[in-house]
Amino acid sequence: MSGSTGVMAPPQPGPTPAQRMPSPYSLPLHALRLAGRCALPLILWFAAGELARFALLYGATEVAYGDFRQVRLVAVMTLLTLIVLSALTVATGMLYTLRSALWEMRARAADGVQDEHFYRMLDRVAPAFAVLYLAWGFQTEDARDVYQMDIAHHFYDLTGAGWFGEGTDVGRGLIDLDWRVSLGAMAVTFGLKMLFAKFVEKNKGKFYGVLGALSEFAFVFYGLNATVAIGTARSEWMSHRNVVANTQEVWTEARKSVPLWEAVASWFGEYWPLILSAVAVPLAWLTVAMLVFGAYSDETRTLVKGTRLEKGVDRLEGSHDLTQRSFDQLTGGFRDRWLPLANSLRIVFRSGFPLFGMLCLCYVSIKVAGDYAQRAVITLVGSREEWVWAYQEAPVSFLREMIVTVLTMALLAAAYDIAATRARLKGEPLTDV
Repeated sequence: MSGSTGVMAPPQPGPTPAQRMPSPYSLPLHALRLAGRCALPLILWFAAGELARFALLYGATEVAYGDFRQVRLVAVMTLLTLIVLSALTVATGMLYTLRSALWEMRARAADGVQDEHFYRMLDRVAPAFAVLYLAWGFQTEDARDVYQMDIAHHFYDLTGAGWFGEGTDVGRGLIDLDWRVSLGAMAVTFGLKMLFAKFVEKNKGKFYGVLGALSEFAFVFYGLNATVAIGTARSEWMSHRNVVANTQEVWTEARKSVPLWEAVASWFGEYWPLILSAVAVPLAWLTVAMLVFGAYSDETRTLVKGTRLEKGVDRLEGSHDLTQRSFDQLTGGFRDRWLPLANSLRIVFRSGFPLFGMLCLCYVSIKVAGDYAQRAVITLVGSREEWVWAYQEAPVSFLREMIVTVLTMALLAAAYDIAATRARLKGEPLTDV
């Protein structure tokens, strides 16, 4: 007969959420959990970013006016570059804040993986972030904010010049740079971009990734005026060529005579931007999140791994250098824009289509709910005079943008966390892709 000590063994703890297979439909709740847990540092990051952004926007509207106009316009472009760089820093900082709350990061820590310092991560993320940011045209909103700040800050100068029929430089800080100055600055920044890219490839020193991203943005912004000037001259020359004129006539006739051409073109023009906003843009920001969390890939081989297309990549990589360079030149813009997104989509799809659908649905819902909430607040508060909202709307817009940004960053982190956790529990961790 066996004796009993009378002491019961402690109950075994149940599996943690990271040990259970998370459901894709738990994405909204997981995002809210992450947002609540990291709310204060996320809000501080956002507030600091908005303060820096306002200071740079205000500086761009002040430095543009005075003597040495072209030098001042170069300074405006430099401030626009710093505005985009501040967006990079804030986005990376907010996502970095969420790392400690992710199941996947805890699993990596348990496996002995050392956490990455923020500045090292920023240096690693910056080059790929710059490519994605420019490929999807996110800098357009930054340029629009510079223009709107300039108009608002010099409103009376603009209206006074219009009233008396005088010319004005208000609102032209981004377009008045002489094309020769633009071309020279473009050449300098291109050289810096290539130099920093070599340093990044050789892993020399710190902050070369950030400097490379900065020179990438500057190369695009400084060269914009020269590109537009040359493109305009080229289009004017081409418009007078007989072949081009005949092609335009054929195109116009085709739109009139081909059945359903106009209907399909109008439908495509109306709904394609909505599809991009609801599907492609969330994937682009999810790719940025994967840059921070360490599961990013922009390689064609990764996308087609395990398929018949992988043999085609093998043949291309084994071809002549000239063939490879020609292929890179031909497909470079397409690959910069779509290949990282395709790899992100592949990673999400490994966790099932519902996760991708929930990501897109929640992303759009946050944006739409934020707009309607701001409209509801303005309606409830009301005002006897419409002009009062010229200054009352600023804090409401700040609050809306803060909530939307915090929830969006939490949503991206939650989507990655669920995908990574499901992949890890299936024995296919994302660090292996």
